[in-house]
Amino acid sequence: MPREYTDDELLPLSGIQHFLFCRRQWALIHVETQWRENVLTVEGRIMHERVDDPFFAETRNGVITARSVPVASHTLGLSGMCDVVEFTQSPDGVHLPNREGLYLATPVEYKRGKPKREPVDEAQLCAQAMCLEEMLSIHIPQGYLYYGQTRHREPVELTESLRQLVREMSIEMHAYFQRGYTPKVKTSKACRSCSLAEICLPVLQENVSSVSKYIKQQIESA
Repeated sequence: MPREYTDDELLPLSGIQHFLFCRRQWALIHVETQWRENVLTVEGRIMHERVDDPFFAETRNGVITARSVPVASHTLGLSGMCDVVEFTQSPDGVHLPNREGLYLATPVEYKRGKPKREPVDEAQLCAQAMCLEEMLSIHIPQGYLYYGQTRHREPVELTESLRQLVREMSIEMHAYFQRGYTPKVKTSKACRSCSLAEICLPVLQENVSSVSKYIKQQIESA
């Protein structure tokens, strides 16, 4: 039987996206508590500020929309916030306070860019759904990702393989955190857009500069 984490052991759910993107980036943020914004992170934060309003809920065409919904899973050891959760009437749903009927919860995550090749956004959305499932004792088959660049909402099927990915990443994240472990540098094209590049790669950048100087000196002395 899998262990259950205490409240003090819960890690930020949003870290799954960082972890899949780059384990070193995740460790710099969540283990070493380092952070630096760039244009991309600022745009993303502004977009979420427009969406997230914990005091806002509306009903339209029978759908109840709640924003900034706190969620947690002691099985995964994660906690965080859903940008939006839509509640639609369903016989497979749950009771909501001061509402008649049963409602099914569907998480909607907002992203500033466009769909990515790797399932980093899908994993974060799936983790949100798994938290909601644990809290509400329901099954959530699908969620949505809204991308600011395309202005389009993408349906995401919450498959067993995606759920397994979330479980594996959660276990690995906790292992890194408990060890206080930060992986070594592995450069890639993604480093160019990372807000932590200057923190993560200062030694590498110094080495590149040193190599350039050495080559120049050798040419001049030839």
